[in-house]
Amino acid sequence: MIPRSRVRNIGISAHIDSGKTTLSERILFYTGRIHAIEEVRGGGKGATMDFMDLEKEHGITITSAATTCQWHDTQINLIDTPGHVDFTIEVERSLRVLDGSVMVLCAVAGVQSQSITVDRQMKRYRVPRLAFINKMDRLGADPFRVVQAMRDKLQLNAVLLQYPIGSEDNFQGVIDLVEMTAHYYQGENGEDWVRKSIPSALVDEAQQAREKLLDALSLFSEAMTEQLLEGEEVSQELIWQTIRKATLSLELTPVLLGSAFKNKGVQNLLDAIALYLPSPIDRELVKTAESVSIYPNPDDSLVALAFKLTVESFGQLTYIRIYSGTLKPGDTVYNSRTGKRVQINRLVRMHANKREEMQVAVAGDIIALLSVDCASGDTLCSGKLLSLERMFVPEPVITLSIMAKKQESGDRLSKALNRFQKEDPTFRVTHDPESSATLISGMGELHLEIYIERIQREYNAEVYVSKPAVAYRETILQKATFDYRLKKQTGGSGQFAHVTGWISPTSEPFVFENRVVGGAIPKEYILACEKGFQEAMQSGQLEGYPVTGVKVVLEGGSYHPIDSSEIAFRSAAHQALEQAFIKANPCILEPIMLVEVETPNEFFGRVQGDLSSRRGLLLGSETMLSYTVIRAEVPLAKMFGYSTDLRSLTSGMATFSMEFACYRQALAVKS
Repeated sequence: MIPRSRVRNIGISAHIDSGKTTLSERILFYTGRIHAIEEVRGGGKGATMDFMDLEKEHGITITSAATTCQWHDTQINLIDTPGHVDFTIEVERSLRVLDGSVMVLCAVAGVQSQSITVDRQMKRYRVPRLAFINKMDRLGADPFRVVQAMRDKLQLNAVLLQYPIGSEDNFQGVIDLVEMTAHYYQGENGEDWVRKSIPSALVDEAQQAREKLLDALSLFSEAMTEQLLEGEEVSQELIWQTIRKATLSLELTPVLLGSAFKNKGVQNLLDAIALYLPSPIDRELVKTAESVSIYPNPDDSLVALAFKLTVESFGQLTYIRIYSGTLKPGDTVYNSRTGKRVQINRLVRMHANKREEMQVAVAGDIIALLSVDCASGDTLCSGKLLSLERMFVPEPVITLSIMAKKQESGDRLSKALNRFQKEDPTFRVTHDPESSATLISGMGELHLEIYIERIQREYNAEVYVSKPAVAYRETILQKATFDYRLKKQTGGSGQFAHVTGWISPTSEPFVFENRVVGGAIPKEYILACEKGFQEAMQSGQLEGYPVTGVKVVLEGGSYHPIDSSEIAFRSAAHQALEQAFIKANPCILEPIMLVEVETPNEFFGRVQGDLSSRRGLLLGSETMLSYTVIRAEVPLAKMFGYSTDLRSLTSGMATFSMEFACYRQALAVKS
């Protein structure tokens, strides 16, 4: 068994088209996991980690894929994640269980909208990261501008560990500023990694870059500061130790350079992963909901998190991260959410969609279980029942109505929807009681388009699909009081409940505060009141949209010793919130999207004008050589079909990305 100190659980995350999957393919090739390189878009079998047919056809990563490879004495458990914001849950749940990450940035585009989202997710789970500036061979590549953007836009202490040898078409390799050697990549696939002396023309520039690196690192090492002040040569070992220490404490982001497509710089990145990113025993102690610390000790009781699942023909495939303990086939564990026993039959290590049987897995491993019935986010334990922190799940912003074309397709559609809803927490299925329609909700048009395509392909179910609808919300703008008395007498015992209090706006989705004193409402009815308030939040009084941003304070009321009940107080609370809602100046909120358009300069005016016509709030623009990046906030309702309109405006030469920004008061809503 490999020592836990030599294990690296890492993910590769970035904005779409930054080269994540291409980089993953090279990592697998140089570590000997695969023996031939396939491209994301090449007409061949497709990249190893993009194993779905839809991924190969669209040329994008749709679902995260896991694999394991070996670099010298280090085992790397790798997860390749999607870059498109519609599939952000895949990044979210991967970062939830990873110890470190590689953020990939385009040397031309730099920090893009999804880069900001990925950075936010890494910070949410306190994941140390390296940055890899990719596509150094592209026209307009400028790693120094990208590093500055990381500092300005992401507030990262980004420090270059390398200096480029040439750029754009003349990009040849990198200078390692720690070893002060030049690195070149020869052979058909860059597999011949050659170290040479630094080219004489770059010696001065490399020396200046090294001095900047040492100056930045000296803030984290008194020994290095002392050596620099005394004019002594700083050892490589001290530099490596200092970089690692500052990276693990999230105070430093080491930056490396390369071109994955041109097979340059990937081996250096693998060395950096082994040198600077944490092992399972280096990460901060994992805390449970019960405030219990979990240590990565194979001899302790098992604690594992189910972070992803897929439903296949043989049953459910459940991906888990083991935080402590040891797991073997035949073991019995418990699901802390349900309290039920779970029999473990088979353990497998994943290589994209291929499985390799395992006889034992220990703390720090990321593996998969076959035919285990659980939900995403469940904690599996062998000792005391503990619950690990669940992952953050964003709310869907777009809804479609879907219906089977033929009766025989109905059952297949139902099976597909049940499966996808179980696999993807951001894919929701609901039923509209008025129209009896089945509604599917997701993170964007592409998100739902992919699922509709999968329904038709994998389940052979032909469906009708309505136009997309916006997921509006309702909220309040001011404080309002309620004083509601429920009193019904229908023979025998009646119903009585009386609640008083007030509601006010809040930044949280829902807040309940109990200020009842003196037993005005018995304690056993307080929870029923809270449930009643929550039920009333499901449908607003303006257009029936879900309500958000409301704080409810229950101050008092009265009860009847015979006629009061949980049902009565639940109903009274529901009616009380509806009563106060109308008085609290309610309004409708609409989802606002952060839109980033990359367009050739000649189309800048057209694109900007079009965004303004969509009620877009322009946030700024950045010009880079022959193209401009425009950022704006635009209501989602005005963005349907935008990809087609943008192609028409720019002769197909512009691209855009879009992600949810916030909810904002709507000017008008069509019912």
